[in-house]
Amino acid sequence: MKTKITTLIALFLLSLSATAQIDRSMQPKPGPAPKITLEVPGEFQLKNGLKVLVVENHKLPRVSYTLKIDNKPHAEGKNAGTSSLLGAMLGNGTATISKDVFNEEIDFLGARLNFNAEGASASALSKYSERIMELMADAAINPLLTDEEFQKEKAKAIEGIKSNAKSVDAVASRVGGALSYGKNHPYGEFVTEETLNNITIDNIRAYYQTYFNPNNAYLVIVGDVDFYTIKKQVEKYFKKWEEEADISTTVPKPIDNVQYTQINFIDMPNAVQSNISITNNVVLKMNDPDYHAVLIANKILGGGFNSYLNMNLREANGYTYGARSNVGTDRYGASRFTAGTAVRNAVTDSAVVESLKELKRIKTTNVTYEALNNAKAKYVGDFVLALESPRTVANYALNIKTDNLPKDFYKTYLEKINAVTVADVKRVANKYFSTDNARIVVVGKGSEVINNLEKTGLTIKYFDAYANPVDKPTFSKPIPEGVTAQTVINDYITAIGGKENLNKVNSLLVEANVTIQGAPYAPKATVKSMAPNKFSMELNIEGMGTVMKQKFNGVSGYQEQAGQRAPMEASVLAEKKAQKGIFEELYLTPADMSLESIIVIEGQDTYKIKVTQGDKVSHKYYGVDSNYLVRTEGTTEAQGQTINSVEDTSNYKKVNDVMIPYTQHIVNGPQTIIFETTSVKINEGVSVEDFN
Repeated sequence: MKTKITTLIALFLLSLSATAQIDRSMQPKPGPAPKITLEVPGEFQLKNGLKVLVVENHKLPRVSYTLKIDNKPHAEGKNAGTSSLLGAMLGNGTATISKDVFNEEIDFLGARLNFNAEGASASALSKYSERIMELMADAAINPLLTDEEFQKEKAKAIEGIKSNAKSVDAVASRVGGALSYGKNHPYGEFVTEETLNNITIDNIRAYYQTYFNPNNAYLVIVGDVDFYTIKKQVEKYFKKWEEEADISTTVPKPIDNVQYTQINFIDMPNAVQSNISITNNVVLKMNDPDYHAVLIANKILGGGFNSYLNMNLREANGYTYGARSNVGTDRYGASRFTAGTAVRNAVTDSAVVESLKELKRIKTTNVTYEALNNAKAKYVGDFVLALESPRTVANYALNIKTDNLPKDFYKTYLEKINAVTVADVKRVANKYFSTDNARIVVVGKGSEVINNLEKTGLTIKYFDAYANPVDKPTFSKPIPEGVTAQTVINDYITAIGGKENLNKVNSLLVEANVTIQGAPYAPKATVKSMAPNKFSMELNIEGMGTVMKQKFNGVSGYQEQAGQRAPMEASVLAEKKAQKGIFEELYLTPADMSLESIIVIEGQDTYKIKVTQGDKVSHKYYGVDSNYLVRTEGTTEAQGQTINSVEDTSNYKKVNDVMIPYTQHIVNGPQTIIFETTSVKINEGVSVEDFN
């Protein structure tokens, strides 16, 4: 069956940069830093421990609230996910106001109110400020924690974990944190379907009772308010928030950095590109004397488009769409430096080598004055621009309190940025960017990248998708005598219904729910096919109608998106014209294919078959036991770029004596899309007009 759904993904990056001509023989003296004026918050504290900061700003008739529960990080153990479930439930009604009525009033007022397990944020016109504060207080003090809502949120969370099971980025994030901090550390533990199923509504209520209280809470109010008026309102609405006993917890230290730089590899057979992260633990706090120098060093290394890493991996070598680095801060002494990117499988080893080269460069070679001053200018511009946001002002006020910063920390911020020297950059790079005891966490397709990674000379240790040590994976097994590509295809055709039944299929109508990773919407897809090669796909979003169409009538085709129609690209058009039927395996000949090996995909032995049709090469994988098609690998041409794609098919169901896969998990370059079929019709509901 022709299961592959072509998804055209175009990536557009626009970068603007300007370089001034300077005398490189000496470091220019920095100009005066812009004078920063920050309002000094008015402060008061309620008897229950809630600390309140008020910044009056009458430029606009708006007000924003930030509630922060400043508990120490703590692990949730076998009930990991309790806090995230609580956060999802908070703010959806109160003990006295139903969820629908609560949310409708927020919308009616044109306001915004969001909760999480560590607090809340809200904003509104100042004329509605008191009502929004009242709603925030009611939701914080009297949350509607019902078993019905709990079950809904848990089901959503479990579905999210299942959707991310094949996400290279999700696995890289999970394993990277667990290896760096330890699975039992608050920053290293992760949520699984098992831990979610351990949680009950009683756990949620107990967690709320223990951790969501005013003892360590801050409420920051910024905007068009009067201090004395707002003080009365806070006392009125938050005084009923009962103080609980202080939580006595100690934040554990993360595990030590590794003794020597090594590759920690996680095999993801579905990966079309490798996720690479060079990381080591650091101890860096915002009040550390090195803080501003580290910001500048990181900006030069990988903090922007013109950074060392990006100019090498993206601009010079074309390995990736972007490479970045980051240094975190943590007042409890548990943070990380990371330098990461995502690259094509074929250049994974080269990207590792080049990334290490740039790390060594910033540690051994003085940065140019031009690079230093450009980094400073970027920070100055971003800092001044950020001050226009009330949320920034609120965050700054909070940071001063929670991170034990000097009161003038932000007033002198730019002075300290401008004071960073070339020597400072080299010094902090050697202190915080490790090339001697770093983990190089690589998540990718082992069968295509491990051989070359071994040539780097670095030790490789292997882990599964949940950070458990495993043996080096094996990628192929001997092919039994008598098995050929043609016998595999014949067994597949028989398994899904046989030639006679497949030849009766003249059209297919498929309805599916679509999940696009990272997208805020969930489209519904209608896919129509008619023999030999007509094709139509439409994506619809509730409230927005049809947002994308792709049509091919056997001769010509187009794609339409956001009201803009464009002809199919020549490569896509040629592929569509070459298609001979709905089930392409019926038309493959021995000359088109070769059986390469048996490999394991998610615990299942599969036959790997190379299919060559003209200049188009793809690989198909058929279950040794099931005979079903389980994976198709190929390339897609879009916007002049070749994008690797992997489509996993599963959940076969019988429709009119033909087995149809109801689940398709598609990875196109950096994009992940999941099709969950809801209905299939054979030889009905499709007409020639549907493809025009």
